[in-house]
Amino acid sequence: MRDEKIKKGKMKVEHYSFGKITIDGTIYTSDVIIYPDKVDSSWWRKEGHSLHIEDLQDIIQAQPEILVVGTGNYGVMDVPSKILSYLQSKGIEVYAEPTEKAVSLFNKLQKKKKTIAALHLTC
Repeated sequence: MRDEKIKKGKMKVEHYSFGKITIDGTIYTSDVIIYPDKVDSSWWRKEGHSLHIEDLQDIIQAQPEILVVGTGNYGVMDVPSKILSYLQSKGIEVYAEPTEKAVSLFNKLQKKKKTIAALHLTC
């Protein structure tokens, strides 16, 4: 069962530091997917430090215009070019950045387009 906080409107990341993120006043200590109206704090990847298509199925079904991937505090999580190409073929613009920069991008980009963030909080 997914742990989700449901909210109307846009989600705001208020703070990020290694292993911890605050979204609309709620603190999370595990990797998250931030949708326009909810947070999925049970995001677990097939392989911890490499992104796979299977890890993004719920995101793809939500049909965002933009996906912001936070690759971790030090940018350790790998986002293979085949994943980027696949998402772009689905009409999804993708940004993959270390999580601190990804958070800033997410807060900015979601004001203009339907944006989802998938954020790795450690490494």
